[in-house]
Amino acid sequence: MKKIRRLALPAGFAVLVAIVSLGTAASADPDTILKFDTMAPVTGPYVGSANPIRGVPGGGLPWMIESGRGSLNRDGDLNVRVRGLVLADHAPVPPALQGKNPIPSFKAIVSCQTIGAGGSATVTHVSTAGFPASMEGDSHIRATVQLPHPCIAPIVFVTSPGGAWFAATGN
Repeated sequence: MKKIRRLALPAGFAVLVAIVSLGTAASADPDTILKFDTMAPVTGPYVGSANPIRGVPGGGLPWMIESGRGSLNRDGDLNVRVRGLVLADHAPVPPALQGKNPIPSFKAIVSCQTIGAGGSATVTHVSTAGFPASMEGDSHIRATVQLPHPCIAPIVFVTSPGGAWFAATGN
């Protein structure tokens, strides 16, 4: 019995090390600074310019989103895929526009907390060019942006060409 216990402890430890190693190997790429599989649409008090997030105003009407996912790498590679990013299906959206995307192109803004001149805390926004968006609200934004260093607590916004956000990372 003692011999079995002596063998069981090292064997159990070896299994634990293997499990931890597999978990580490399967973890996110160290170059990925943000990976997301959900986005929140502009709605409620965030509609319009009254309550911007990090200085980015909300779209002028409420929106809804079926899905939003993507990633941001340390080198600024940004990949955002949205599906069903359309105007909300209720007032104040005019009935003819409900459930539709009237904007032919979306762009993305990455907002980072960073350190400015003199060591002060600042917010920096970098944006992409426009990418085609369907009437159904589907778009795939793939671009490389010049991130500030450091880029702390990044938020990714999907916006109009003018920069009003329709969806942002979060839930």
